Amino acid sequence: MQDISAQPDGGRPRARAALRTALPTALLALAVAVAGAPGAVQASDKPLVFCAEASPEGFDPALWDSSATSNATSQIFNRLLGYRRGTSDLQPELATAWQVSPDARSVTITLRRDVVFHSTPSFTPTRALNADDVLFSFQRMLDPQHPFHLAFPATYVQAQSLGLPAMVAGIDRIDGHTLRFRLHRPNVNFLSLLASNFASIHSAEYAAQLLATRRASAINNQPVGTGPWRFKSYRKDDVLRLQPHPGHWRGVQKPRALVFAISREPNVRVQKLARGECQIAAAIRDVDVTSLTGHPQVQILKTQALNISYLAFNLQRPLLARREVREALDIAIDRNALFRVLFPRGDALQAVSAFPPSVPGFNTRLRNEYNPVRARTLLAQAGVPPGTTIDLWALPISRPTNPNGQLMAQLVQADWAQVGITARIRSYEWGEYLKRANNGEHDVYMSGWSSDVPLADDFLAPNLSCASSRGGIKFCHAEFDALLQAAREEVDVPKRLALIERAQEIFKRERPWITMAHSSIYIPLRKDVRGFVMAPDGSVDFEGVWRE
Repeated sequence: MQDISAQPDGGRPRARAALRTALPTALLALAVAVAGAPGAVQASDKPLVFCAEASPEGFDPALWDSSATSNATSQIFNRLLGYRRGTSDLQPELATAWQVSPDARSVTITLRRDVVFHSTPSFTPTRALNADDVLFSFQRMLDPQHPFHLAFPATYVQAQSLGLPAMVAGIDRIDGHTLRFRLHRPNVNFLSLLASNFASIHSAEYAAQLLATRRASAINNQPVGTGPWRFKSYRKDDVLRLQPHPGHWRGVQKPRALVFAISREPNVRVQKLARGECQIAAAIRDVDVTSLTGHPQVQILKTQALNISYLAFNLQRPLLARREVREALDIAIDRNALFRVLFPRGDALQAVSAFPPSVPGFNTRLRNEYNPVRARTLLAQAGVPPGTTIDLWALPISRPTNPNGQLMAQLVQADWAQVGITARIRSYEWGEYLKRANNGEHDVYMSGWSSDVPLADDFLAPNLSCASSRGGIKFCHAEFDALLQAAREEVDVPKRLALIERAQEIFKRERPWITMAHSSIYIPLRKDVRGFVMAPDGSVDFEGVWRE
């Protein structure tokens, strides 16, 4: 999951009401919903139901980086920047303007005025968004001594993986609606971070209330944002219910409710969509495309996404810390046979590098290899005896780049058996799977990544930099890291892309991943749905979406 973002949005209803801090909440909601600027709409009688593939891990975007969680939290929160719908083009969101210094070491942000935070049964905002909210949202991630972090000592997964604390020298509050981010070193990609889901803006006023009542952890299960939808209720592995935000700066949503109906089984989601029990479903498998094609009430959207699936090695394991062993396990896999089984439609690409070929800087000289004879030789030279057992974790949910984790695991298991390696297949419930993998309990586990923007650093930095390697579980290579940093600082585009190509050569030589697939993404929806635009990474945005 990754980002880069901005503002005006085609076809979205707009409304703006001046916020008066003395205005009671009920009157504010009425002013926005009824007497607001042109474009405000009345709620529809029809809720919008999304068949989701997994439960969100929580509701604080800074704490999680899975797509299932991002799909939920991105409805509740806004970021400083966003993407023009259906594209990778940055546009304003909570920021109306930004200015990057010529040396790429500072970014000045101008905030939108009259942005209203959500009201909940336990919290009523007394003011509109201002610079203090941005400061709180970032400083708790940057400062380990921040009072909120001390009260709720969470791991800010993506901020840490990106090395954000070491990247940002400081944030200056110029006035109530202007801030400046100062960086230790130039970074031509910094704007993309401000558009990432982890950089969503929280209410500092709400956070202060949670601190005062010793309920800081509630920020993760009772969210307050500025997004078009506000939190109502949640039952794990069952249902998430959201309501329209009556004070949203772009207008009130038409549906009276947004419901995430959570179903882990892909066939269950497909059946619910076909019966009209949900109007949009999470990305479906190749086999489901065939079953839904021709359904009179269903349409299927498709994009060649910016994504990758891979098998990640735990580099703390002495066996897997050896490069020749990782190479042997990679070249033992018959990707051609695997793709014939898992991607019968033939529109997935075999992944060779850490990001898709459509991303600038892709190294076209890299190749995959299938050579079980050489794999056996490498294992023998490394002193790995036949029959050595390795735990292989199978992805427990369906993903476009990995539609059947158990089947992929069985195919890899059979290939590894041919070179004398016994793969013991394990799997866990999705939340447990992620937690255990982050703790380094795996040998090899299936994972993946997707991005909103064709930016190499959006794939490399969060997954393969030393900052992302907590406890040495992931890849950390000094030369690779130096090339990433040099690329961020290089304003000359050809020179920057050359640095990225060199970094990929190290990646392919060291093989911290077994790269698997880049896939098309298919999202099915009922034909009475209006306003839905497919994102480049297959994520869902329900602002301005309704049922006719």
